[in-house]
Amino acid sequence: MIGDIHRRVTRSLVNSLAFFSHSAYVASFEPRDVSHALSDPNWVNAMHEELENFERNHVRDLVEPPPNLSPYRYQPGVSSKEGIDYEETFAPVARLEAIRILLAFAASKGFKLQQMDVKSVFPNGFIEEEVYVRQPPSFESARFPDRVYKLRKALYGLKQAPRAWYARLKSFLLKSGFVMGSVDKTLFLLSRGGDTQIVQIYVDDIIFGGSSHALVSSFAEQMSREFEMSLMGELQFFLGLQVKQGPEGTFVHQAKYTRDILKKFEMGDSKPMTTPMSTNTAFDADEDGEAVDQKEFRGMIRSLLYLTATRPDIQFAVCLCARYQASPRTSHRQAVKRIFRYLKFTPELGLWYSSGSFLCLRGFSDADHAGCRIDRKSTSGTCQLLGTSLVSWSSRKQASVSLSTTEAEYIAAASCCSQLLWMKATLSDFGLRFGKIPLLVDSTSAISVAKNPVLHSRTKHIDVRFHFLRDHYEKGDIDLVHVASENQLADIFTKPLEFGAFVRLRGELGVEGVDNALIKGEIESQWTGLIALLV
Repeated sequence: MIGDIHRRVTRSLVNSLAFFSHSAYVASFEPRDVSHALSDPNWVNAMHEELENFERNHVRDLVEPPPNLSPYRYQPGVSSKEGIDYEETFAPVARLEAIRILLAFAASKGFKLQQMDVKSVFPNGFIEEEVYVRQPPSFESARFPDRVYKLRKALYGLKQAPRAWYARLKSFLLKSGFVMGSVDKTLFLLSRGGDTQIVQIYVDDIIFGGSSHALVSSFAEQMSREFEMSLMGELQFFLGLQVKQGPEGTFVHQAKYTRDILKKFEMGDSKPMTTPMSTNTAFDADEDGEAVDQKEFRGMIRSLLYLTATRPDIQFAVCLCARYQASPRTSHRQAVKRIFRYLKFTPELGLWYSSGSFLCLRGFSDADHAGCRIDRKSTSGTCQLLGTSLVSWSSRKQASVSLSTTEAEYIAAASCCSQLLWMKATLSDFGLRFGKIPLLVDSTSAISVAKNPVLHSRTKHIDVRFHFLRDHYEKGDIDLVHVASENQLADIFTKPLEFGAFVRLRGELGVEGVDNALIKGEIESQWTGLIALLV
């Protein structure tokens, strides 16, 4: 046996390990095809285990081939045709912002989140289409070798399998008294006797928690009776995110992944840097520079983009470097290496969600006018916080060239407004209601454009889709508030900053090391208790 026997098995691990109910086997190779796999007894045992699971779940029936229909109608990913073998295939998947909202909400309410995993998830979903499959090679029925299997439930490889599983799980949760989120269709909530339970699903991974231990335990038992589940206890690892829950709050980080990518790209022994990008960096296409390996460059960018799930401090630098993936040069590769050297300096940083955070919603937006040296398009930077907890952020180049700083700031604010409205609707499912949501902008002229219709003659060139900012201001959904430039948190998403400003903004966004986060959480809890006594 290699590794921890309690480690959750994902589909990617099946290439190397086969787990069974009473014993375990280590595969000696990754097979090229079925015939190659059949030459190894460990792979054969794994196949037997999977086929036995099909029998337990009554996934298929062995039947006579129907007339005028090929018994080989379905070959995964090859011969299945839309409108014949499947109709709808879409299944909703939780957004990362939704996961962070749940973590921040649970931390503030003192919920201890738990996790469970569904074993052999897709064979739990019923399919509506009539689909037949051939018997697996070397596993044909001795009595009926010419028969075919008619599917009752989905198999891996069926295009409609994810949708079928989601429909099955949704139906079960709704029958159990849960209410589905009006915006986030992967969120389910249950209210009973003044207690609340929350369930968030991501395919076969399920996060759940609530205000009542009895309610949470009852849900775990219900799920185990309905499906074959792996109850994994307190939430610690989800979608590559490491989660540490404590009485002072929740710390979310990717320290292990950070160390892994430093090792992967041979940057583990590099000289650390205190910021991810130099303020003197002049980024352009560098057409005269030496070309570098495109595959390696894209691999580095891809790895860093995944890390931005908990590291907003590298968001701008990574997104800027990602613009040059089509034709990377030595200068671009050096900029990416600088990001890795910064990670070497700060491998343990993550997001801190305090239990003492008040659940108020606010957003910050900023823009760097004509920041791109190639096409002179501006960069929008936005972030949204639930209390002191950063749950959403972005750094992206605007779609069109802005003629002024005002226009660039106005477009960035419109983008931030859109995200705030989505979050407002999502949080209403949690029972939170907000009046005017403050949107903090450091441009008085952009605020004037949104508030004063008289200025419309000066903004006729701005795309109509951005004027919904003014519309929602007039409706009272948001309140545009001026903030001093030095207090503009979104500034970190629009441009490289010098060390002092960078560290200050990073800290205000709640990006901390685990030790600092716990100390900060204790201080916040003491202040919250003191305020409660004074009130």
